[in-house]
Amino acid sequence: MLKQRRLLTLAALASPFARPAFAQSKPIRLIVPYPPGGPLDIVARALAEKVKDSLGPVVVENRPGAGGNLGMDLVAKAAPDGLTIGMGAVATHAINPWLYAKIPYDPIRDFTPITLVAQVPNVLVMNVDVAKKLGIASVADLVAYAKKHPGTLNYGSGGNGSAGHLAGEMFKSQAGVFMVHIPYAGGPPAQLALVSGQVDLNFDNLAAASANIKSGKLKAVAMTTAKRSSAMPEVPTIAESGAAYGLAAFDINTWFGLFGPAGLPAATTQRLNKAFTDALASPELKTRLATLLAEPSPTTPEQFAAFVKAELGKYEKVVKASGAQAN
Repeated sequence: MLKQRRLLTLAALASPFARPAFAQSKPIRLIVPYPPGGPLDIVARALAEKVKDSLGPVVVENRPGAGGNLGMDLVAKAAPDGLTIGMGAVATHAINPWLYAKIPYDPIRDFTPITLVAQVPNVLVMNVDVAKKLGIASVADLVAYAKKHPGTLNYGSGGNGSAGHLAGEMFKSQAGVFMVHIPYAGGPPAQLALVSGQVDLNFDNLAAASANIKSGKLKAVAMTTAKRSSAMPEVPTIAESGAAYGLAAFDINTWFGLFGPAGLPAATTQRLNKAFTDALASPELKTRLATLLAEPSPTTPEQFAAFVKAELGKYEKVVKASGAQAN
């Protein structure tokens, strides 16, 4: 009888269906360096639920502070055992290294990229009444007006160094125009200022701006991404509509992805990559991301590493040109 029990136990352990292939004795910590309820947090929790059958329990921990730097520092300093990973973003890995005088980690050396998760398009939007009054219906119209009336147009953003601010500075630099930047204490106040006519245009997150676009309060002039958004395919990109004005290479968006600490073993990285990219391909995750107007963007670890390096280089020029700083 005892021998039979041992044989049954061994058979259960050997069975590939007995437990998740990458299940750990401890749950995996997925650090989100921002407060609960935001897009990164929502997606992280959806992913954690989806991968539990392949990876075992994944516990999402919100560790906000210093623009995301505090949470990602926890990931950077964690043991490279696959039990602590983090949801980094364009801010933590491409903007903050240039925006802050000093951050507690190196965005390249201190992390193992696992996969890009999603990208959220940004959109150049104008107050509808202002657009009609000034006769601006396209990027070409905007550039022409700005060149003819330098400094008369202004744009709002969620603050110095925010994605909207840097998109505006990139636009000004590439198109050779000057517009006055008006920073607000966050995205919602900046959008309220645009809707009420206090500012002329914003470079806003599509998910945040979509309701006012659909209601007719804001005019979507162009997407800031290299490709059109599947959520609003009728809206051209700045790159395609502004190619004749030096904007052919314009490409800026909000992205986020998964990182482990430096030194994560290749086999562990590959197992994590497979689990999360499989989850991103599922109908449930695609639907969840669609509600946030986010595009699922799974990659290999190597592709994600190259992407992060390119983004870091791109934002070095933009942040330095803007003069934005954070304490």
